[in-house]
Amino acid sequence: MRTQFLLLQDDLEVGAVQKELAHDSTGAQVIFIGTVRELSKGKRVIALDFEAYEPMAIKELEKIAAEMQAKWPLHAVVLHHALGKRLVGEVPVIAGVSAPHRKEAFEACEYLMNRLKQTVPIWKKEIFEDGEEWVSATP
Repeated sequence: MRTQFLLLQDDLEVGAVQKELAHDSTGAQVIFIGTVRELSKGKRVIALDFEAYEPMAIKELEKIAAEMQAKWPLHAVVLHHALGKRLVGEVPVIAGVSAPHRKEAFEACEYLMNRLKQTVPIWKKEIFEDGEEWVSATP
């Protein structure tokens, strides 16, 4: 199984993720694109700001990929996550999974996103019109 995990200051590109997912035996690619929404907890969001402990984040993502490989027959697992400030409508995360069939690809992509939020040391600060707050102090 091929993996690619990138933490980037640059804009994320869906095409780059899709290219990494390609495999001749793939019948399904599932790609999740997370965007910055304008409302959170009833407040207007200006931006999100992401920080990460990068070496640990990559190790955790590799661990998650190993868990996924044990559960599903996957060809590739890719996650690109933005660091720094992202405005409303911008893309801070793209996750992708390729597999022989759609069921495994959908299940695995959802698993990847759920585990990302549970264990990977990437922190998100919400910046509102009237202040800011860290969404989670620890993964």
